[in-house]
Amino acid sequence: MLGISRLSPCSGLPAAALLVVLESLGPSERLAFVLHDLFAVPFDEIGQILGRSTAATKMLASRARRKVQAVERPTGAERQRREVVQAFLAAARGGDFEGLLRVLDPEVNLTADTPSGVFVTLGATKVAARAQLYAGAAARGRTALVNGRPGIISWRADGTPLSVLAFTVVDGRITDITVVTDPARLSLMDLPAPA
Repeated sequence: MLGISRLSPCSGLPAAALLVVLESLGPSERLAFVLHDLFAVPFDEIGQILGRSTAATKMLASRARRKVQAVERPTGAERQRREVVQAFLAAARGGDFEGLLRVLDPEVNLTADTPSGVFVTLGATKVAARAQLYAGAAARGRTALVNGRPGIISWRADGTPLSVLAFTVVDGRITDITVVTDPARLSLMDLPAPA
């Protein structure tokens, strides 16, 4: 099932990714980092808990913070995938058919999970035409990570989710788009609040 990872308040990482990173830290590093960076516990108090000096506790938290920050820097490929999705979103918002064709693979596959069932659209021309029809939803869309893939979330004016899109990008072009507009499925997703 398609899901959304909430962004961690401390690092910009999706919560699931942050948990993986935290598991890679030693117990003392993890405790120092979580207590100080998430809960603002002073280092001298953390040091008492760990049985270490304040300076040693600061070093533990600093080392943990560096490890977390090293993971959150996107690779060139991740950055490129996000840029392709941003280009798709801009073209959809502007009704730019040619712009949509530039970022879509000729054999792109769009799978839409709607209240009426699941529908598949194949080919760049058909997917671009469909994207133009939903330019209004794209105007309210915001980029997000969807199961580790670049995506877009759109909301209705009342703050309820309208749609979630997840993209697969290969060699600078979108090869697959998964769309969820079924309210029942959307209600089960862990979506961030609209901005």
